[in-house]
Amino acid sequence: MIDFPVVIFNPRSADAKHRIPNSILQVAGAIDGLVSDYFLVDGNLEQDPFTKLSTLITQHKVKCLGVTVMPGPQLQQAIPFSKKLKAQFPDLTIVWGGYFATNQHKVVLDSGFVDYVINGPGDEAFPQLLTHLASETKEAPIHIQNLIFLHEGKLVTTKKEALPNMDALPPFPYEKLNQFYNLENYIAKTFLGKRTLSYHSSFGCPFTCSFCAVVPIYNARWKGLTPERLDHDIRSFNEKYSIDAVEFHDNNFFTSRTRVVAFAEKIKDLNISWWGEGRIDTINKYSDDDLKLLKAAGLKMIFLGAETGNDEILKQMDKGGTQTGAQIKSFAKRLGEIGIIPEYSFVLGMPSDSPEKVNRMIREDIAFIREIKRLNPATEIIIYIYSPVPTEGSDLYEQIQAQGFAFPTTLEDWLSPAWERFDLRKNPLTPWLTGKHIRNIRDFEVVLNAYYPTRTDFRINSWKKFVLRIFAGPRYFFRFYAFPYEIKLLLKWWKYRQPEEQGFYSE
Repeated sequence: MIDFPVVIFNPRSADAKHRIPNSILQVAGAIDGLVSDYFLVDGNLEQDPFTKLSTLITQHKVKCLGVTVMPGPQLQQAIPFSKKLKAQFPDLTIVWGGYFATNQHKVVLDSGFVDYVINGPGDEAFPQLLTHLASETKEAPIHIQNLIFLHEGKLVTTKKEALPNMDALPPFPYEKLNQFYNLENYIAKTFLGKRTLSYHSSFGCPFTCSFCAVVPIYNARWKGLTPERLDHDIRSFNEKYSIDAVEFHDNNFFTSRTRVVAFAEKIKDLNISWWGEGRIDTINKYSDDDLKLLKAAGLKMIFLGAETGNDEILKQMDKGGTQTGAQIKSFAKRLGEIGIIPEYSFVLGMPSDSPEKVNRMIREDIAFIREIKRLNPATEIIIYIYSPVPTEGSDLYEQIQAQGFAFPTTLEDWLSPAWERFDLRKNPLTPWLTGKHIRNIRDFEVVLNAYYPTRTDFRINSWKKFVLRIFAGPRYFFRFYAFPYEIKLLLKWWKYRQPEEQGFYSE
C-alpha cells in the first residue's frame, strides 16, 4: 500500500449544478485500497474549496493532487488553485485529467505548476503513476500509458492504452463520497423527475467529428457497461435513494442497439424517466418497435447532434455520408410520432472565406431550424456557435489555422471572460465571425426559445409560456429577430434558462 494520502478535486462547474462528480469517483474507485487514504473535494458544494484543499494537504501530508478539468467554468478554480498550491507546497505533484487537460496539454504543462496530464481514462494510469511516485525513482514514467509530461524540457506522450472493460472496473465508491458530501445533495429535481440521478455508463464515442473535444481523447473508441450492470446500479439507487429519473451523461449512450434494448427490457418495470445522448444516424437504425420499447421503459428525451442542415458542412464536420439534412428532418418527425422528444443541437458560424458566405450559412441554418419546428414542434433546439478544438491533422483545423485562429499561449489567458465564453460556445474569438453574426444568431435564439419555451425549465408554467408566445409570436411569424429587448426583459425577470444553459440543472 502507498503510504501517502491523495486528494482528488472536482472544480466548480456551474451555479446550482449539483451533479454527482462521476469523473473523480471513477478515479477514486481505481485507487481505493491502493493508498493509505484519499479525500474527495467537490467545488460545487464547498464554500471555500481552496482553504479545504490547503488544509487537507497540510494536515494529512498529501503528496499528490488530482484535478479533473473540463473547458469553461472549471478553469476558474483549476488554474489559480493549482498555481497557488504549487507555490505553497513545491513538492506536491499535481495531475490534471479531463477534456481541457488533454486537448490543451502543451499550455497546461508549460505553466510550470501541473506535473502530469492523464491523456484519456485514468483507471490504470493514475494508480500506476502513484506507484511510480511512491518509488521515488528519478526515471521518467514512460512505461505508463495515457500520460503526457515534460522530461528534460521535452514533451513526452506515452502510448494510448486500450479502453478498459468497464464491468471489470471497481465500483464507484459512493459511500466514500457520502462521507464528505451527503449523497442527497446530488439527487435533484429536474424536468425528468423529482429525484434525478446523474450516471455515466460508457467510455468514448466511435465517431470522429472534427469539432468534438472527445475525439483526441478516445480516438473513435467506445466501451460500455453491460445491461446487467446498468440494471443493477439503477435498481440499487432506486431502492436506496428512491430515485425516479436518470440522466445518462455518456458521450454516446445509444452506440450499441443491443445493449440499449436489453437495458430497456430490464428496467421497464421501474417506472423511471431517463435521458441520454446519441447520434441521429445511429438511432435511426433502431426499429419503431425498439423506439416504442425505449419510450415504454421511460425514455423521455434524446440529445442529438444535428449540427446543420447543409450536407456539405456535415461532410466538413466528418458527419457527412451517414447523416444528412433530409435524415435530420425525417428523424425529428419520426421521434414525434413515437412520443420521444428530440433535443437537437446546432453549431452555427462555421469557418468560411467571406463574411457574406457566413451570413448565408447562418440564414440557411435558421431556416432549417424553423423547418424542424414545423415538422415536430416538440423538438428542443440548442444553438451553439462553432468553437474550434485542436484536432490535429483534420482539414477543418488546418482551415481555421490558415484563417488566423490561435489558442492562448499561456494557461492564465484562459481565465479571461472571453475565453471562458469561448469554451462554452457562446462567444468564440474566431476571425471569420463578426459581432453582427453573433448578434443575429443570439437574437434568433431568444425569439425561438420564447416562442417555443423549453420543456426542461420546469419553473416556466403554462401562463408564462402563453405570455412568452404572445410577445414572440409576431417576431417569429414575420422573421424579425433583431433587438428582442422586450423578450430578454421577460426572460431575465423570470430567470428563464436557455436550453444550452441548463441541461437539467436542479432548482
